[in-house]
Amino acid sequence: MTTDTTAHYHYGTGRRKNAIAQVRLYPGDGSFVINNRPFDDYFPLEVWRSEIAASLRVTGTQGQYNVVAKVHGGGIHGQAGATSLGIARALVRADEEQYKSLLRKNGLLTRDSRIKESKKYGLKRARRAQQYTKR
Repeated sequence: MTTDTTAHYHYGTGRRKNAIAQVRLYPGDGSFVINNRPFDDYFPLEVWRSEIAASLRVTGTQGQYNVVAKVHGGGIHGQAGATSLGIARALVRADEEQYKSLLRKNGLLTRDSRIKESKKYGLKRARRAQQYTKR
């Protein structure tokens, strides 16, 4: 599953929780390679695979681009969300006037900014305080 790295590509970076995905779109037949592993091997659940391919499905470019992504940090669900955003941003770089409004209308260009709240001193977690005992 090697991809010709000398070919012209479009790139996009996606972030979700603590995950960061660097995505490259090469003109091709629609294959996915995530961290030098096959798509089905890296994301075993269909829910994650459909979330990632949503941008290509909405724009109608499913068989036109090969997706090569490097993903690190966070968990598997955050990595799937980061990869999805990276693909959407790369598609906007490929053809902005055609894809930008379509992806934005479907909510695929919006970064999900929810992250873990930091722990506060004197508490057990971010908001969990010690249990109160009356007697």
